[in-house]
Amino acid sequence: MNKASIIGSGIGGLAAAIRLRLKGYKVVVFEANSSFGGKAAEIKKKGFRFDKGPSLLTMPEKIDELFYLAKKNPKDYFNYNKLNESCRYFYEDGTSIVAHAKTTDFAKEVYEKTRVSKRKIIKYIKHNTFVFNSTSHLFLEKSLHKLTSYLSLKVFYSFLKIPFLNLFSSMNKVNNKKFKNKKISQLFNRYATYNGSNPYLAPGVLNSISHLEFVRGVFYPKNGMRSISTSLFNLAQEIGVEFKFNAPVKKINIDKNKVVSILTEAKEFFSDIIVCNNDVYYVYKKLLPAKYSFKLNTEQERSSSAIIFYLGIKKEFQSLDLHNIFFSEDYKKEFESIQKGHIYKDPTIYINISSKKTSSDAPKNMENWFVMINTPFNSGQDWNKLLAEARSNVINKLSRILKIDIERLIAYEAAADPRNIQAETHSFAGSLYGTSSNSKGAAFFRHPNFSRKIKGLYFCGGSVHPGGGVPLVLSSAKIVDGLIPAINEK
Repeated sequence: MNKASIIGSGIGGLAAAIRLRLKGYKVVVFEANSSFGGKAAEIKKKGFRFDKGPSLLTMPEKIDELFYLAKKNPKDYFNYNKLNESCRYFYEDGTSIVAHAKTTDFAKEVYEKTRVSKRKIIKYIKHNTFVFNSTSHLFLEKSLHKLTSYLSLKVFYSFLKIPFLNLFSSMNKVNNKKFKNKKISQLFNRYATYNGSNPYLAPGVLNSISHLEFVRGVFYPKNGMRSISTSLFNLAQEIGVEFKFNAPVKKINIDKNKVVSILTEAKEFFSDIIVCNNDVYYVYKKLLPAKYSFKLNTEQERSSSAIIFYLGIKKEFQSLDLHNIFFSEDYKKEFESIQKGHIYKDPTIYINISSKKTSSDAPKNMENWFVMINTPFNSGQDWNKLLAEARSNVINKLSRILKIDIERLIAYEAAADPRNIQAETHSFAGSLYGTSSNSKGAAFFRHPNFSRKIKGLYFCGGSVHPGGGVPLVLSSAKIVDGLIPAINEK
């Protein structure tokens, strides 16, 4: 039959569809919504355009790779520029730090603002590069759940480096010991939020995430993050992938522990291979027969979620750039609150302003603010109340630090909270990254990219190995690709 069905058209699902089509499979993508992209959707209202989900691009070569595989020129579909700075950081006492792309420039900036030595910063980033290069080939490129992944000299040498990888200290302990400066520790602690974790619990090895920004660089896609999914959708269509929208999958049919078909409201579609780009918890609870269900992920801590405000602002701010962070004064208390299921009264605020790079994303002399704070996942809190409180705290904090009444500048407003995230993306409890990485072995406890019990069933996306974020969901699709034989190899 040589048919493959992809459930969900998020970035990971699109990548899996392209890879399997290039292997010779007839590929059909089933999407519950009216358009492709999953979390990488967009809002267009009153002259403003907002990326709804992912806002940061690193490792764009993982996107380019898909076009090269299809023997296409990536630049005919997808273009991006490397940024001169990755982020601007703002502290309550008026300190601001620009994270320049060039490490020496960033080190100089840190020294001028905090007196932390330039040598310490450069040495720290160099060590994080060592950690990343020592672990990425296993944790980002291979299935952790196949014995063959460990049978190489490269992996053997990685295990020899374990004493130097900060596996047994938290991110915060490593950073506090290294810098003894609250501001710089906080700056590097925030990389825990890239996978929805707590830097006071997550292992220090995750500090290596900063390598991606300070060494490999941060990029901006022309026409915003939505253009990633748009370009992959266009490529998929060109090579013959079929899409069915407004087609939620109701059931995956299994016979003798092998996938047979998927069932939508319209009809049954038979398939040899099924790749699920939905949250893995949703797949087991809603789509598979009950006998295959088990206590999946519920005993593991969920990642954090978010409240997002999409604000059209009637002013241009010279002090802000594409990526901006306004830190909480007590970072530890903020994460303790999230851990307990609450939102801290003084949240750290992230603002993405794509109109800084794509002027058409906002009317003239205005800006489109994607304003996000970290929150706990949905466990039945009164989100209407929490949303109102968070809005007040966010507007007051930004007004105080930027020294202007932000409320008066709002021309358009929309919001999302864990309830929306759960309903629109089937993310269990609204958690953005599936399970958290708040333990040393968390990476090994993520669901594998394949089913151990059902032949022909695979998984990609942010809720399975290796995790969430654009580069990792693309890696998950590549791992799935490596597990499925090409037509002529079967």
